[in-house]
Amino acid sequence: MKAAHYLRAMQGIIARELWRFLRQRERFIAALVRPLVWLFIFAAGFRAALGIAIIPPYETYIMYEVYITPGLIGMIQLFNGMQSSLSMVYDREMGSMRTLLVSPLPRWFLLTSKLLAGTAVSILQVYTFLLIAWFYDVEAPLAGYLTLLPALILSGLMLGALGMLLSSVIKQLENFAGVMNFVIFPMFFMSTALYPLWKIEESSELLFNLAQYNPFSQAVEFARFALYQQFNGEACLYTAAALVIFLSLAILGYNPSKGMMKRKGGG
Repeated sequence: MKAAHYLRAMQGIIARELWRFLRQRERFIAALVRPLVWLFIFAAGFRAALGIAIIPPYETYIMYEVYITPGLIGMIQLFNGMQSSLSMVYDREMGSMRTLLVSPLPRWFLLTSKLLAGTAVSILQVYTFLLIAWFYDVEAPLAGYLTLLPALILSGLMLGALGMLLSSVIKQLENFAGVMNFVIFPMFFMSTALYPLWKIEESSELLFNLAQYNPFSQAVEFARFALYQQFNGEACLYTAAALVIFLSLAILGYNPSKGMMKRKGGG
């Protein structure tokens, strides 16, 4: 097949996902309300207890709301990755996923296109959140919003691939909702989204080790440095490696001859 066929298929998958998202206004509002509640309500209590927080790129103390903003960006992308995968489970039950996967295009390409579509949706949500936060004086350097974009793409792909991996091994829609909570909340709370690593280490050595090697922590740190025009090479490599692992396992899981789909009776 020609490159034009691949491009047209990718455009169609991304456009379908964006159109579905724009029609689901409740999903868009819910995606924004959750991090905004953390930013404007819970952050006030944490700030009273912790005072100001340290941000790694410059190792200076800043407002707590500014510190947790990258963590809330990660929250948006994590929830979006799980919700996109939830829709894949639904599409599989309804049969539309089977129609997509039996097309003549390679399965890995179709799944990657689906992942890119979900990432595009998450980036739209993130910048809307940052715009609202800006009006409440929670702001970063203007150039940081541009340097943040590559970090959002990589972290969005990694978290979306994790959700896709889960969708490949979970058979029923109602089961996936429960697994979502089992994955999301430990990943979020055992990370650097709300507290810096040095603060976590003061509390618990075990929690420090879990947070340090948590892929979500690395994605948050990559975004945190990028927002302040800094490059965290270690976090970038860690996030990229997690993406390769999660996506490879997801593609294998959706392979009807090798993965979990074989046990479920098809795509």
